[in-house]
Amino acid sequence: MPEMNFRVKWPNGKVQDCYSPSYVIEDYLHEGQSYALDDFVHRARTALTIASERVLAKYGFECSSALDQLRDIEQTESSIPAGERSGKVSVLSFTRHGARDARAKKAEHFTVVVVGGGQAGLSMSYLLKQRGVSHVVLEGKRIASAWRDERWDSFCLVTPNWQCRLPGHPYDGDDPQGFMGRDDIVAYVESYARRFELPVREGVWVKAVRRSHAARGFEIETSEGNLTAEQVVVATGGYHRPRTPRYAEDIALHQLHSSQYRNSDQLPPGDVLVVGTGQSGCQIAEDLHLLGRKVHLAVGSAPRCARRHRGKDVVEWLEAMGHYEVPIHEQNNPEELRERANHYVTGRAGGHDLDLRRFALEGMKLYGPALALEDGKLRFAPKLKQHLDRADDVYRSINRAIDKHIADHGISAPEEPEYQAVWEPSEEPAELDLATSGITSIVWATGFHTDFSWVKAPVFDERGKVAHLRGVTREPGLFFLGLPWLHTWGSGRFSGVKTDAEHLVEQMFAREPAAELGSSVTVAAV
Repeated sequence: MPEMNFRVKWPNGKVQDCYSPSYVIEDYLHEGQSYALDDFVHRARTALTIASERVLAKYGFECSSALDQLRDIEQTESSIPAGERSGKVSVLSFTRHGARDARAKKAEHFTVVVVGGGQAGLSMSYLLKQRGVSHVVLEGKRIASAWRDERWDSFCLVTPNWQCRLPGHPYDGDDPQGFMGRDDIVAYVESYARRFELPVREGVWVKAVRRSHAARGFEIETSEGNLTAEQVVVATGGYHRPRTPRYAEDIALHQLHSSQYRNSDQLPPGDVLVVGTGQSGCQIAEDLHLLGRKVHLAVGSAPRCARRHRGKDVVEWLEAMGHYEVPIHEQNNPEELRERANHYVTGRAGGHDLDLRRFALEGMKLYGPALALEDGKLRFAPKLKQHLDRADDVYRSINRAIDKHIADHGISAPEEPEYQAVWEPSEEPAELDLATSGITSIVWATGFHTDFSWVKAPVFDERGKVAHLRGVTREPGLFFLGLPWLHTWGSGRFSGVKTDAEHLVEQMFAREPAAELGSSVTVAAV
């Protein structure tokens, strides 16, 4: 089909390169014209939906690149600060490309195709290149796109820089005890691909991976034509589609998912409700709080931990204790662990604890978990005190484990008093009238769905979860890397992906079918 690239400029000055699989976009947008935000998004949505339907009618499959482009446009629109939303979107240029039948193009063949250009995919690419294995990395957007496009301006790592251990590319900066910010993380990952000239193709969306009947291995259907490979590594992580409650559709307020939040300028004047207290929710609540916004926080069940204890970062103690090397099958309640939110703490401004009780003393309003919307009122579970107490219990238990390690090994370390709660809720707020509360915007820090619908292989169990044993599936030649708790705590992080990638490479070239996969499953594909 004919294709078109077009470039637009947003009211905040951002220039965005866009794509349409059909010339139909020219019927709705015109070069040199400017459009109000809502009008531009409506026109783009209509055109890209029609384009996707035309691809479906001609080829029999949805045009994921058109839908992904629409999602990018909508995400950019939602990130425009309130003070700039009266501006217009300018269409700078159109570039036509000739008709192309993606299925008619002769398929390239590789020994391995890696899907995903984040730290997991690049780690695999590095190890394959070291072995001289023919391979390519396919990245739908840009290298490190999740770090670049789905993190807020003040975002930083919660683990120290010294734990960044990509194979062949460990952190070597001048602040090993610090915490890289968003832009530094992107630079770290990009420099990895550049330093080792890894074969990454950006802007190539994988539409399907399926067993090939015409060639040995797999057929990989992409936005740029088909490829074949003897083996495929899925390295797209486990966080794909923002999760928000259905009742959010009935709330007539400005709303963002945490992946869309950048800073308080995006939000209209007034109070902000943050729903969820995993790492993202707590850090965004702190960001808004420090910027002087009145914050209402719906507190979930996430645990917390100290930033430092007995003279060292808690991560340093836990590393010395071997905590991060314990595999998932040796953990208590592994399935529950996989679903549990991460401990909240921050690396901001050199790193510190996040104490929701202290936020309450400073004026933040705390509630239990959000349950439902009824008659314009948001209802909460009466679990605020329970969740605060449990988070503090985990905080203390980690510190006590460190204390025991210090005592058992005769380590000299300064004493530190046990944490004492600085605030207690006087009530359990049951509901909040959104019309009279002063709240004008909501940030949903409610996690993500995974989406492996494009993996057309029998690798999912009866619950829709990927069945694997340390990334090795029951489908010969198909592997997963970079999933949360693939093997250990660090599997989805900079700290543990190296070990997992090395293990998979060994399995890929000395492979026996995985056994007992029903007892080792990962995140749900929903």
